[in-house]
Amino acid sequence: MKAIIRKAKKVDSGSIFKLIKELALYEKEPESVILSLSDIERHGFGSQPLFQCIVAEFKNEVVGMALYYPRYSTWKGPTFHLEDLIVSEKLKGKGIGTQLYAEFIKQSYEAGVERIEWNVLDWNMTAVNFYKNSGANVLKDWLSVQMHRPAMEKFLDSLNK
Repeated sequence: MKAIIRKAKKVDSGSIFKLIKELALYEKEPESVILSLSDIERHGFGSQPLFQCIVAEFKNEVVGMALYYPRYSTWKGPTFHLEDLIVSEKLKGKGIGTQLYAEFIKQSYEAGVERIEWNVLDWNMTAVNFYKNSGANVLKDWLSVQMHRPAMEKFLDSLNK
């Protein structure tokens, strides 16, 4: 199945938001999505975009996306972080994810970044195997660390005591 792979536009924000919510449901965390449609419009398509996005369109419908943003490695230099590669559940297994993945890698390479990186859930063996088969290294010795806003606030409050 061949989809049209293109740069996302502001008009795609609703579809992007729908795909994000679909992924959260798949990952058994639907309540974790706190952003809104207007956040996506502002953060991705405002005067200072915080992310870039590629979408897959099939039969005039956005059915997949790759959302990424620039980072910097103190060892390697410029990198891109792939936050999410999502294909609508109804079209998984049809090659659309591979098309998005290939386009993300192509755009990264052409942008001159030294590394691309992303996270994958350890239980999502389909994705883990896909990435390994593509030549990517799935690191076992690094742990992801996150701090959400309430924890940031608590930490900062503890400094003021």
